[in-house]
Amino acid sequence: MPFPRASQALSRFTVLDLTRIRSGPTAVRQFADWGANVIKIDALSDDAGSEQPGGPRQGSDFQNLHRNKRAMTLNLKDPRGLAVFKRLVAKADVVVENFRPDVKARLGIDYESLKAINPGIVYGSISGFGQDGPYHKRPGFDQIAQGMGGLMSITGAPGEGPMRVGIPVADLTAGLFCALGVLTALLERDVSGQGQWVQTSLLQAQIFMLDFQAARWLMEQDVPKQAGNNHPTSIPTGVFKTSDGYINIATTGGKIWERCAQAIGAPELITHPDYATGPARSKNRDALNTAISACTEKRSTEEWVNDLNAAGVPCGPIYSVDQMFADAQVKHLGLAQDVPNDQNRKITLVAQPFTLSRTPSQMAARPPEVGEQTEELLAEFGFGAEEIAELRRGKVV
Repeated sequence: MPFPRASQALSRFTVLDLTRIRSGPTAVRQFADWGANVIKIDALSDDAGSEQPGGPRQGSDFQNLHRNKRAMTLNLKDPRGLAVFKRLVAKADVVVENFRPDVKARLGIDYESLKAINPGIVYGSISGFGQDGPYHKRPGFDQIAQGMGGLMSITGAPGEGPMRVGIPVADLTAGLFCALGVLTALLERDVSGQGQWVQTSLLQAQIFMLDFQAARWLMEQDVPKQAGNNHPTSIPTGVFKTSDGYINIATTGGKIWERCAQAIGAPELITHPDYATGPARSKNRDALNTAISACTEKRSTEEWVNDLNAAGVPCGPIYSVDQMFADAQVKHLGLAQDVPNDQNRKITLVAQPFTLSRTPSQMAARPPEVGEQTEELLAEFGFGAEEIAELRRGKVV
């Protein structure tokens, strides 16, 4: 029975997945979810199925990262295993890895080595700090990148010290940027016929994600500071207490601020000299926030969400994760999707955040067990039954 594809959008591409932990699997997930023939290559070891960095194989984290793939085992440290891998590369389109920069050269699977076999190969690499430079041999971890990339210095309440954000944002964005880079290289290959090496790192991704906060320094030499729940430039924007919880309110520009003041029943704030202009509201933001909270505390979050949105004021509740998935719009968008499987397990995972009208993505296959499709995949790449059996006997696969 043919392996079910998640989409037809990228079905013409074969991707060899050498990635581990999070950033690399995040990159490859984009290809798997859009229908590429993704082959996850697991290390051949006695404990390959035990708990590993990134959590157990049937845990929620691993399952969310590795759906819609097939898997095989391969011992890349054995010359015979390296020879097998090179035969796969000869017919593949993409290789993605997130080893430390020196590891792939030592194994003989670096870009130059694989380019000699297949000049059209697109090779995606994610590292902690880059493939060269003074820090290139350092191991990369998300929180280290958050700190060195400036994010922790602008996250959290003023005076409370640096704070990491609640998701591994450097890992995730490095993976997404790697996928974008690989797709860009594949588009260019349609013109040139040549592959190329796509490189990104956790540090690069994190700095890019600073966006306007980084530009404030580069253009104006303004060092951004922690602002807690307050927006650094659009004021008032932040978290306000209600009678039964909290609400986010966001105002940008004088017109929305005026609508906000009217909607909360405090029109006198519009002409108050401390709040009448953008610079005045910025200077007196704490007092203004206190005045707004005195109004919002009188009614429930649901009431304010309804009334402020009706008045054209951007706002929204602050959900826990369970409340978020119960929201009517989230349900409508289909962001939680069940995965078909033959193990009588309930697997519900986070769906892709964008849609295509003709070639949609779906949860087509559960994440594979260790080396689950080894024989099937080798046969597809031209290995005969006796050849596969010999590789098994030699503990190469």
